[in-house]
Amino acid sequence: MSTRTYREAVENLNSLQSNAATLEAVRASGGRLSQFAIPEMVEYLNRIGYSTSDLNQLNVVHITGTKGKGSTSAFVDSIIRAARPDWKVGLYTSPHLVAVRERIRINGTPLSEETFTKYFYEVWDRLKENTKTASPQTPIMPGYFRFITLLAYHVFRELKVDATVLEVGVGGRFDSTNIVPKPIVTGITALGIDHVSVLGKTLKEIAWQKAGIFKEGVPALTVHQPPEAMEVLKEQAEELKASEFLVVPETPGLSEVKLGLAGSHQYQNANIAVHLAKKFLSAQTSEAITEALPATFVQGLKATKWPGRCQTVVDPAHQKTTWFLDGAHTLESLDCCMQWFASPDIVLRSPETYAERTRVMIFNCTSGRSGNTFLGAMLSKANEELKKHGHNEDAGKLFDQVIFCANVTYADGGFKGDLTTLAIPEADLTHLKTQHELASAWSSLVPEFPKENIHVLPSIEHAVNVVRKLNGEKDVDVLVAGSLHLVGGVIEVADLSDVAL
Repeated sequence: MSTRTYREAVENLNSLQSNAATLEAVRASGGRLSQFAIPEMVEYLNRIGYSTSDLNQLNVVHITGTKGKGSTSAFVDSIIRAARPDWKVGLYTSPHLVAVRERIRINGTPLSEETFTKYFYEVWDRLKENTKTASPQTPIMPGYFRFITLLAYHVFRELKVDATVLEVGVGGRFDSTNIVPKPIVTGITALGIDHVSVLGKTLKEIAWQKAGIFKEGVPALTVHQPPEAMEVLKEQAEELKASEFLVVPETPGLSEVKLGLAGSHQYQNANIAVHLAKKFLSAQTSEAITEALPATFVQGLKATKWPGRCQTVVDPAHQKTTWFLDGAHTLESLDCCMQWFASPDIVLRSPETYAERTRVMIFNCTSGRSGNTFLGAMLSKANEELKKHGHNEDAGKLFDQVIFCANVTYADGGFKGDLTTLAIPEADLTHLKTQHELASAWSSLVPEFPKENIHVLPSIEHAVNVVRKLNGEKDVDVLVAGSLHLVGGVIEVADLSDVAL
């Protein structure tokens, strides 16, 4: 039998129903398909040889929210590792930027290709060999996200982790991660409006979905939320019999810590992470942590890495080019992105050279999100930030070139294997419908912007090539935002992996 390769594993993974197709099916059913999500996931788990109670041994911190859930997960992981260096800590997040292996980490390091491949085929083979399903409507093979979630459970069990930080994919109540009967602690970061066709159109409906991760006898933590969301979270904590419902207070001394993640919004994420880690470590070690901010927690917060979120990367091959990478893809996260970018630390650094630098924005958003609204909000926030910092130039002049490109990796229309997880509607891709809409929106929002400097391009490689042609005497600042898939593609094509990841 020939040796199975990582590339073949990725190809098999990509043959499963994509996340986009799964969400589209839920939308088309008016949400009815959601009711089958948890029973089906439990069935898949049973078919690979586990019961849900086995997952309790993973010692889970379960985290959801609209914005900040990934960053909070990264903070919690880093704090636990700093506090207990003798432990093995598993981290499961999504999406990945460059390689699917990034989603499953042990002690901060993505699985190697060999390890990923070994465990991938153990799960794959068990599902292929054990095809008996309890319900006729259950597909024999799970979709992409469900499969990787099953793989994460399997890896963490096999490697005997001491702690697992588990980030929800979408929502919470019907998410594939929500089959752990008894996590150690659950947390909900800031809530906002996103995935409305799947989670609901109001903050109350979205809060109900997110609160579905609360469990009987398990502490439920959250940050300050809008009143209508907070009301639902409180009700659900009571209904689901959480052992306590805590709106986390500010941690004394936290604001003095230079976090490993940039952006002032990260202090809210770091704050809930500190409280989640405290609850977790107290429960697991039976030692109450009385200190507001232990030194090991500070160490963990400073060491946190979360690529592609408010990240500054100097191009190793083109020292005059600096990439500012932020996969922000909701109104709330784009607001944070512009607060970070239009600041004295980033775009307004060295005011004396501001006029001498060329600034480029590469942007994309997935079909169904309002590009016009997103771009308008970004310009509005940028204006606000520029004025706040004493810079009176209009935000429309912040960029010299804007590029709207599809999330296709290469100029020949090909994807890197690990970057084909998002199915882009064929018609949209052929006509670059979303990108033309974004360009049109930009022109209407900034009518004086030179038309020749607005680019609609079919691939990320095309976009990077435009940036490369600008390399010359001037320094080039490039903001990449609107999509984590776009950021991941730029890291791959611009050859930034060694410094970005």
